[in-house]
Amino acid sequence: MSNQEFTVMPDLYASRGNRFANFIIDKIVFYALILGLSFLAGMIVYSFFTDTTAFDKFLYELENKGDLMDRLITSIIFAVFYMISEILLKGKTIGKYVTKTVVVMEDGSKPKASDIILRSLCRLIPFEALSFLGAEARGWHDTLSKTYVVDISRLEAKKKTHSELDQIGVSLNI
Repeated sequence: MSNQEFTVMPDLYASRGNRFANFIIDKIVFYALILGLSFLAGMIVYSFFTDTTAFDKFLYELENKGDLMDRLITSIIFAVFYMISEILLKGKTIGKYVTKTVVVMEDGSKPKASDIILRSLCRLIPFEALSFLGAEARGWHDTLSKTYVVDISRLEAKKKTHSELDQIGVSLNI
């Protein structure tokens, strides 16, 4: 009947609360992962190598980069963390699993890896977190990559309804 393409509308968007929860959960997972990998690297180096001078120098230089460089390095690693998570987990991160949300394109389809990469790189824009102060709670990393974070159950229900409406008036060949 309608044969219109499905389009993600604001009623499907994840709430500000869910977006904030995604951010907090993902930050906790990120720092736990960094801490765990750092501990593992230290255990390996100090257990299997007798000369740890190069590793010690690396740690010293990393620790004394300064606040600005520390924030830049951490932001880049965090963007890569998001990129890997959303590509491997098909539009989700651990936070999105917990809040039952997912990243989709405007037509409700799964984003391609290139969309996720652009989305993740946009997170590096200074003050990007302030972009959530707008009416729709979509950040610049959403708008610039043309992606949406939506509630999964509402998305599936709306897609089902849309599909059923398209089937009205279609004759069955019996």
